[in-house]
Amino acid sequence: MAIYPELAGKVAVISGAGGNLGIAVTRLFHAANIRLALVDLREDTLRQRLREANLDPEQALIGALDLTQKRAAIDEFVSRVVAHYGKVDILVNIAGGFRAGGPVHEMDEEIWDFMMNINAKTAFLLSAAVARHMVARQAGGRIVNISARAALSGVPTISGYSASKAAVLRLTESMAAELLQYGITVNAILPSVIDTPQNRMSDPNADHSKWVTPESIAEVILFLISDSARDISGAAIPVYGRA
Repeated sequence: MAIYPELAGKVAVISGAGGNLGIAVTRLFHAANIRLALVDLREDTLRQRLREANLDPEQALIGALDLTQKRAAIDEFVSRVVAHYGKVDILVNIAGGFRAGGPVHEMDEEIWDFMMNINAKTAFLLSAAVARHMVARQAGGRIVNISARAALSGVPTISGYSASKAAVLRLTESMAAELLQYGITVNAILPSVIDTPQNRMSDPNADHSKWVTPESIAEVILFLISDSARDISGAAIPVYGRA
């Protein structure tokens, strides 16, 4: 792991913190002495996942939020983070999901809405809340979004997923331009297939050694929030492994 001593004492909000990538990022940020505010849908599940990863839930501020629909609750959580830590320096939008819907002419409307909400709307609402604080504080900041390789082109049977992750890219680019004058960088990660137990179960015959690990993606995120990446904003970083 690269060492970035300037990150010690920074405050990071991480959404989707209880997922495989969320845990990897949380572990790496903790090792970098970053103070943590962790968001997931259920607090009990998040606390259990942290304990399984040998992380102490009591060392983080935890919020149980539905990031798809409760803007007031999201704003209140960010205010609680600021009241607790005094600031927010970093936001990593990991919350998201995947559902294949079949061809567009056969897809249920609910799948389209679910993909747009869980992937794009979550990033929009939490980014907006954190960015308002960062702009008011006038001390810069880092925002990292998780898009996907599938955002770069249409893929048969997963149009909802591809479109929602493309929306995350456009959100990233727009915010990067809007926040440039405030010293806030906004970038996106484009993973290919992430090597998780769930993905291995869904594709058991694949060569899993070619997939990218959550830990590898977490190290790219750590770089993007460091001073070494201070001049990078609006970028879409491919992290494909050998897939």
